[in-house]
Amino acid sequence: MKLVQLLAPALLLSLLAGCSGNVEPEYPPKPLTDIDRQADLQMQWDQSIGDGLGIARYPITPAIDQDRLFAADQSGLLRAIDTATGETQWQVTLDTPVSSGLTAIADRIYLGTRNGEVLALDQADGSVVWRSRVSSEVLAAPQANRDLLVVQSVDGAVTALDRATGKEQWVYTSNQPALTLRGTGTPRVINQVSFAGFANGRLVTLDNRSGQPLWDMRVAVPKGRTEVDRLVDLDGQPLLTPDGRLYVTSYNGRLLALQATTGKILWSHDASSYLSPLLVGDFLFTVNADSHVLALDANSGRVMWESDALEGRSLTSPAFIDGRLAVGDYAGYVHLLDAESGKLVGRTELGDGISLTPLSDGKRLYVMDNEGDLAAYRLKGGQ
Repeated sequence: MKLVQLLAPALLLSLLAGCSGNVEPEYPPKPLTDIDRQADLQMQWDQSIGDGLGIARYPITPAIDQDRLFAADQSGLLRAIDTATGETQWQVTLDTPVSSGLTAIADRIYLGTRNGEVLALDQADGSVVWRSRVSSEVLAAPQANRDLLVVQSVDGAVTALDRATGKEQWVYTSNQPALTLRGTGTPRVINQVSFAGFANGRLVTLDNRSGQPLWDMRVAVPKGRTEVDRLVDLDGQPLLTPDGRLYVTSYNGRLLALQATTGKILWSHDASSYLSPLLVGDFLFTVNADSHVLALDANSGRVMWESDALEGRSLTSPAFIDGRLAVGDYAGYVHLLDAESGKLVGRTELGDGISLTPLSDGKRLYVMDNEGDLAAYRLKGGQ
């Protein structure tokens, strides 16, 4: 039996636990210490979203569109919430379990399921507009451009569906290694092309007209004697800038800045990460596999600062709000770091462990923990 999709970063304190069940984390979680609090997260409202992410901790990240937040649980509960008041506008229970993050755009909500279905729903009332099937379970949030919905499934396939009807347009398949992280990369989709990272360490640019690869490169090279040592998954979503730079992370690999049209490497930094990077101005922020938070010069790759204050705490990808970086951790804390210095400046406890990236709309920070507790915070003491 081929072992695929076994290792779940959100379930384990270390990415290396879970194969034998007795592998110790490389870095145990650092205990929290007193900090010089310069910013506070003040809760505006909170809600309980069903039974949350489930035992498997499905990456069901909420989505924001306009003044509404859409959130779901693993059993199929879907809710539309007013971002300002926290009031529920509508709620439906789908007839299928949800497994992917949500995407909300242009009056539609898109999501994937454990049985390989992709659903398009009306933002007005949660009714199903269309449903389509792809090759396997969907964990990555479906990604839309003007005409297509591009879906990456756990078997390494990327499927393009007609955004209006759900009809299949093309499929690209990749070779999967024997062992991968529990998750898949999320494609970065624009009108012309889709950038997709795979568990074999490769990044591929696909022509959205046909699904044919335009260029293909290896971001991470497998090394070591065991299957665990040789994991080189690309689980983060590539980040694309308006001027055509592409930033890509990889587990047991590199952080790369590429020229999006050709794949030419602009700079490279050795950093193992399974999380998506964040760009704010000329600062590129990333969280590595040891839960160190790094800020790099986006133009040169020079490290501006690195914080190991939260080492081993299984941090989420960062969100940016008013001069601060917000990350969640395995114990249910939300931490604030000053974006310019990396200094810890704030902290609050939500509840259960947090494995989903916080969301920011510039006014509030929205965080959902693994049990489905969803909270909206205002930042007091920002910049």
